[in-house]
Amino acid sequence: MIRNKIYIWQENEYDYKQAYGFKPSIDGYLHEEKTGFAKPCVLVVPGGAYKFVSPSEAELVAEAWFDKGYNVFVLTYSTNNLLTDPLHLQALQDISRAVRTIRAKADEFAIAVDQIAVCGFSAGGHLCASLAVHHQDIEDENPAFAGVSNRPDAAILSYPVITTGEYTHNESCAALTGAPLDPETGLVDRDSMSAEQQAEMAYMSLENHVTKQTPPCFVWHTMTDDAVPVKNAFLFAAACRRAEIVCALHIFSKGKHGLSVATKQWAEMKYKESYTADQMRCIYAAVESGDLNVSDAKRAELGFLSGMNTSPEIIAMFDRKPDEEVAIWPQIANNWLQDLFKNKMQQPL
Repeated sequence: MIRNKIYIWQENEYDYKQAYGFKPSIDGYLHEEKTGFAKPCVLVVPGGAYKFVSPSEAELVAEAWFDKGYNVFVLTYSTNNLLTDPLHLQALQDISRAVRTIRAKADEFAIAVDQIAVCGFSAGGHLCASLAVHHQDIEDENPAFAGVSNRPDAAILSYPVITTGEYTHNESCAALTGAPLDPETGLVDRDSMSAEQQAEMAYMSLENHVTKQTPPCFVWHTMTDDAVPVKNAFLFAAACRRAEIVCALHIFSKGKHGLSVATKQWAEMKYKESYTADQMRCIYAAVESGDLNVSDAKRAELGFLSGMNTSPEIIAMFDRKPDEEVAIWPQIANNWLQDLFKNKMQQPL
């Protein structure tokens, strides 16, 4: 396996206020052997409520796709952990540039330019679905990407946040748009939103923006998800159906939010690398140096997110258990993706 890291923004292209030295990147898991033909590619996009990039949905997922013959990248994108600087379109611009970067370097990485799928989880699912429905809105001023499409050829959405309406994930909405949260209920205080926030919330309610240009989508969720209601999956699949977009919908009978690959390795939090915590480490360093003042509770949270503490006590706190029913989803998604791509000619290297 060839491992590499690519920072997707060049100098002076990226200036998100909560960066503190962080730079969005894609981490590659690439096959060394040369088969004579380009491989399909999956860009993995972890979740984290747009407040951090979850390690549990990064490397384990990348390895699952790699083992099925794909070249894989994991996107570490901008997040709004402090809920002080709304992301607006920054994360969407990150994933757009990531897809363009992969496509522009397809020959170098032996990737088929018309077989690039995005695979997102929770808020990362929202980010992938945002690119699927809004890709035409995201332009790139860098001439190196002139004429390079940011439209994914497929989107795999795992327990995704989709709507900003009744069934939304409130913290994700706040991180994206700056919409105020009621301190007692934790719900978006819709009566206090500005006109700009209301418009942005409408733009981010993705079930209302599926068009004929939306790529094929594979959506899976669990019926008992109590963080992101399964209604999100139903709403998006119904929108795809109305627009006559190829869409698969798989609902598992049970399972908590954030199951990732649902294996023993996931349950025991056995992650080899922690690159998805890069932004949290940068923010934590700013706190430690005195450049940023936060509460003691926030300091402890940042320390956990940046330190990747997987002690037995932490693992017990999360109470994770493998789920054999859900753990089959990568194989189901692979079958769907292979069927989708089978009519595309293999591209010689």
